[in-house]
Amino acid sequence: MAELLLIAFLGGLITGVSPCIVPVLPVVVAGGTTGASWRRPVLIIAGLVVSFSITVLLGSTILSALGLPQDFLYWLGISLLLLLALGLLVPTIGQWTERPFSRLGASRYARTGGGFVLGLSLGLVFVPCAGPVLAAISVAAANHRVDASLLFVTLFYALGAAVPLLFFAGIAQRAATRWGSVRSHLPVVRRAAGAILAVTTIAIAFGLFDPLQRDVPGFTSTLENRVESGSSVNKQLQALSGEHANKFAEKASRAKTTTAAKSSTVAALPDLGRAPNFTGIVAWLNTPGDRPLTLAELRGKVVLIDFWTYSCINCQRALPHVEAWYKDYKDYGFVVVGVHTPEFAFEHVLSNVRAAARSLGVDYPIAVDSNYGTWDAWNNEYWPADYLIDQNGEVRASSFGEGGYTTMEDDIRALLTANGVRHLPPPTDVPNKTPTSPSITPESYLGYNEISFNVGSTVVDNKPALYHGPSVVPLDNFAFMGRWTDHAEEATAGASAGITLHFDANDVYLVMGGTGTVGVTFDGRKLKTVDVGGIPKLYTLFSGQPLQNGDLGLTFSPGVQAYDFTFG
Repeated sequence: MAELLLIAFLGGLITGVSPCIVPVLPVVVAGGTTGASWRRPVLIIAGLVVSFSITVLLGSTILSALGLPQDFLYWLGISLLLLLALGLLVPTIGQWTERPFSRLGASRYARTGGGFVLGLSLGLVFVPCAGPVLAAISVAAANHRVDASLLFVTLFYALGAAVPLLFFAGIAQRAATRWGSVRSHLPVVRRAAGAILAVTTIAIAFGLFDPLQRDVPGFTSTLENRVESGSSVNKQLQALSGEHANKFAEKASRAKTTTAAKSSTVAALPDLGRAPNFTGIVAWLNTPGDRPLTLAELRGKVVLIDFWTYSCINCQRALPHVEAWYKDYKDYGFVVVGVHTPEFAFEHVLSNVRAAARSLGVDYPIAVDSNYGTWDAWNNEYWPADYLIDQNGEVRASSFGEGGYTTMEDDIRALLTANGVRHLPPPTDVPNKTPTSPSITPESYLGYNEISFNVGSTVVDNKPALYHGPSVVPLDNFAFMGRWTDHAEEATAGASAGITLHFDANDVYLVMGGTGTVGVTFDGRKLKTVDVGGIPKLYTLFSGQPLQNGDLGLTFSPGVQAYDFTFG
């Protein structure tokens, strides 16, 4: 634990000298100049550490319990900072804002200048760079795994990030109290600090610092990754967040390094451990009466556990193989259970899963794992992921992502043969559509939680904004145009909404919801109009052979929701 606390402090310290602190630095410096006591910088940073730590650990839980939007604390911080700025600019307002703190004693509050309150407000809008430590804290907090260990790690990270800020605040406070020319003009200094605080707060609210934070080279990122990486630290971070390496993948990897060329026999299949039972399933589909299944009642059969989610193109390309195996081998003691674990919010809706399964032709049993209970029980990390279980309940093979279909089918046939089946039908013959080009454009999310590969105007969270794209969109990037409202998982089209995508792929897909149309052009040539409606799902925008490189132009009618570009 001591090592992890040291790493957390050093990770925070590196963050404190990175471009991430740019938005809060003017506030800290301006705040340091407005009090007569040396305690003011310390109180500012103490307030920041306290409010930042509480927000990271408990903010989402508290807001959800109160039914408040997840950005409420952020805008509360913005409001308080503006109020404090007005208090510095207008003495009457300043006196009014100080009244609630009169219990502290007027003289004490005057000396410290309300530094702790300023720090509390600042901590609500402080958004540091997310290295491995902060990522682990965020995952644990999102999964409500807040305990003493997480509290101390968060506190040490915040303290590390606060050290450089305390240095700058101390320098500013010293200048205000020790330099005669500054000390003699303290009223002017207060008003100037108020103006800086107001302007900076408005800039934070409108995201004006975002391009600077994004585009300034991350000169600290290599150092941060080096400090926070390492097998020992990684294991502690995984334990902290509740995430664990996939034990079946690890055992399979070790087995491949110790086993000779694989043959289609049970003897060649490693024993990867006992299969976990289904956990936390909210509903079952395609079982008699939609009743639950257990691995215990499936003992004696060969079982394939297939983790999937219906809007995932990788899963959709793999499904025909899984469906063919089920169709050909179900009469020989073979069972498929598709564990549907959602990626997007709309995939939590049972009626959507039911409709999508019907549309995709999935007729084997489906365990609806909307709360990630079975996903976590298996320590799974992938869509799609397949785990093959023998008649004794032991995992004998695993496969992650697309491809490897021939090997998996050979393993299925080997286990069935070992289970007493003498005459199997010929192997299935389903085309393998796994993309093989190394240059294919990577997946691109449009919601601000995981937005990637976007260029042009800075994305504004949860508010309608007018976007402008560059004259030339770089390869593997896209640009919003027109009016959009960008949410955590998706972007909702407004007036004159469009996207330009420069891609390299055979096929282009986009997960969409809402109701409306999308016009599609390729290098300026009109291709088609896509009708969007019904449950949110994956739509094919472009399909061409061979590999195509060009600009896809998309025009959206208002109300269409765009989630995620994928490519084939």
